[in-house]
Amino acid sequence: MSARFDVVGFGNALVDVIAHADDRFIERESLVKGSMTLVDTDRALHLYRALGAAVEMSGGSAANTVCGVASFGGRAAYIGKVSHDDLGDVFGHDLRAVGVQFAPGRPMDDMPTGRCIIVVTPDAQRTMNTYLGVSSFMSPGDVDESVVADGRVLYMEGYLFDRDDAKEAFRHAARVAHAAGREVSLTLSDSFCVDRHRDDFRALVEDEVDILFGNEEELCSLYELDTFEAAVAAIRRDSSLAVITRGAAGASIISRDSIVDIDAESVAQVLDTTGAGDLFAAGFLYGYTNGHDLATCGRLGAIAAAEVISHVGPRPLVELRTLVPGR
Repeated sequence: MSARFDVVGFGNALVDVIAHADDRFIERESLVKGSMTLVDTDRALHLYRALGAAVEMSGGSAANTVCGVASFGGRAAYIGKVSHDDLGDVFGHDLRAVGVQFAPGRPMDDMPTGRCIIVVTPDAQRTMNTYLGVSSFMSPGDVDESVVADGRVLYMEGYLFDRDDAKEAFRHAARVAHAAGREVSLTLSDSFCVDRHRDDFRALVEDEVDILFGNEEELCSLYELDTFEAAVAAIRRDSSLAVITRGAAGASIISRDSIVDIDAESVAQVLDTTGAGDLFAAGFLYGYTNGHDLATCGRLGAIAAAEVISHVGPRPLVELRTLVPGR
């Protein structure tokens, strides 16, 4: 069946505030290095002031992924919730500027657009402090069903899963996609996110998700197992396809019939790991929705991840299509 979009992203619409700091800042502010922590308005403002100089750009995990798909030359759309404020305007403009169709949910007058404060330490680890704002109030009524039905793959962000209305919006979007004959994918997002929603995520993987994305730590957390090998055996029972990144070790594409290992692309210097998993998913999904084999899909993912970790920020600075051999 033909589709207007290769990938439709569904997640928290956030503006990223990215700053460099040393480990003393992490300790002084009692941050959990390498994690994502939800914060309230006061905490978000405190961290913003404490960091000083920062780069601000629209972000959000699934939004980063669909921007990556567009950078490869794919057709992408995004569903997320922003308010009628300056950051909401910036978010929508940034998506449209790279060719992603934005289908915003209904705004809420008393709730500002969300933002994520990202602290990057000298070892390139990112520590995220997220104020979700209006983005977390996604409900089934915010889902543009026509957009979901017109995407080959629906890509859902685990970070969005904290409120009951958002959970139902997830399931509603998945039902719409499957009813239209489309595939549904889920990214686990963060091991702390998996800890909060393990039972729900397991149920989604078993019943509604066709493609699972995550990293090695998240997969082990999902099944509460100590070794990657054991977690691979578990996901092969529950999912027909899983795409698991492993940092410098590359990635593994796991199906019930095979495991395809993908080498990481070489990078002269890793400056910021923010968005590495998001962009690996972008490359994989671009390849997958355009008929490439799994090894090629993984190779495209590795190319995209290597580009994004070579600079500060979660989105590519060059057109990813120009990095593909033979293009």
